[in-house]
Amino acid sequence: MYLADRSAPAGEQDGTTAPRAAGGRTTPVVASAVVALGTVSLITDVSSEMVTAVLPLYLIAGLGLSPLGFGALDGVYNGVSALVQLTGGHLADRVRNHKLIAGIGYGLSALCKPLLLLAHSLGPISVVLALERTGKGLRTAPRDALISLSAPPEAQGRAFGLHRAMDTTGALLGPLAAFLVLSVAVDGYDAVFAVSGCVAVLGVVVLILFVPSGAPQAPPARPAVTGAPAVKGAAAVTGAPARPGPVRLRDALGLLRLPRLRSLALCAVLLGLTTVSDAFVYLLLQRRTGLGDQWFALLPLGTAAVFLLLALPAGALADRIGRRTVFLAGHALLLAGYALLLWAPDWPALPYLVLALHGMFYAATDGVLPAAVAATVPETLRATGLALVGTGQALARFVCSLAFGGAWTLWGPGPALAVAAAGLLCSAVVAGRVLRPAADADADRAAPSAADPGDAPTTDPSRSSRGTG
Repeated sequence: MYLADRSAPAGEQDGTTAPRAAGGRTTPVVASAVVALGTVSLITDVSSEMVTAVLPLYLIAGLGLSPLGFGALDGVYNGVSALVQLTGGHLADRVRNHKLIAGIGYGLSALCKPLLLLAHSLGPISVVLALERTGKGLRTAPRDALISLSAPPEAQGRAFGLHRAMDTTGALLGPLAAFLVLSVAVDGYDAVFAVSGCVAVLGVVVLILFVPSGAPQAPPARPAVTGAPAVKGAAAVTGAPARPGPVRLRDALGLLRLPRLRSLALCAVLLGLTTVSDAFVYLLLQRRTGLGDQWFALLPLGTAAVFLLLALPAGALADRIGRRTVFLAGHALLLAGYALLLWAPDWPALPYLVLALHGMFYAATDGVLPAAVAATVPETLRATGLALVGTGQALARFVCSLAFGGAWTLWGPGPALAVAAAGLLCSAVVAGRVLRPAADADADRAAPSAADPGDAPTTDPSRSSRGTG
């Protein structure tokens, strides 16, 4: 079930394939709650990507912001979300209402879109974007927790893959909508911000009406899982669900004792430190190819189209062959995209190749990582565990944006990207070693006995009876 796990036979025993129905057919399980959340994300992403598609050009060409300044703003844009994500995850687990916290986040983001109409200088724009990212941070972990709780362990990759595919449909439509608005409106940027706000409100309405209020229960697929940090007052995990006790901050911090969660968090941070933000990738591609400004807003469409096509197949593939393999392959594809930007000849197909690799990277990583994290933490702390890893990754990308913007200003775009590519290669090698199957086996052997189950998660009931795992 983890990014690296060879302790169980391939296939059904380790949860990498769905349970087989009569006749040997695999039975995919995708709950209606996942479809509803995917619809909310689709609508919200249309709104968000309308702004994101025009923002780099608006700030650099319109307001005259330097690459260093844009790197700082882009870092703040992602860093605020990262810091708030941990709070949102813990609050959702504490109040036991993931929909409420997610709804607050979606509502705050929707409120901020019209405020961009009133912000015409760097300071106010920074404040509005920080508030918008606060909303995103609040909603991300509770939303992902709802998804993971809606699907059985062996179908987590499919559930996240479907959600990411629907989310990416919005990311595909958003830049297209922005392009159309810019082409017909007199005050193009203000018109984009106004339409974006209206679409965001629709997403909140869909959330309120169609997403279940309580955390959905995944259908039981195997015997109970033991070994996660104990939550005081919670009943012992049995075949029947028990009402958990209140979640304390100490319980949430206890998740860091889980070896697999620490490994995932470490790798997410290392790889995030060398992952250049999308905005910089598109700016680099525009400069490399000489693309006109009027076409810039369409560049995210290439990434989104590939992501949309491959998100669900990549999630299903990760469930079958292992999440570690797919996750690392995604970063190898990103590295190939960097190499094309640096050294490829001026082929007519260069923009299409780079955008295809960029979309394949997201398809292989964006849903696979939370699916792996969800497999390592108990349901009562699911949002917090997802937020811990998500926060580390987003903060690392915040640092990367700052560093890349500074390197671009000092050395130019080519040397800056070369340094990022070298760092990504080194980080991927380290991640491959940390997440290799042998590392999980060693962690299992070194884990404490059942007297202190908080450090020793296990997915094999025969091993749980012996107090190992």
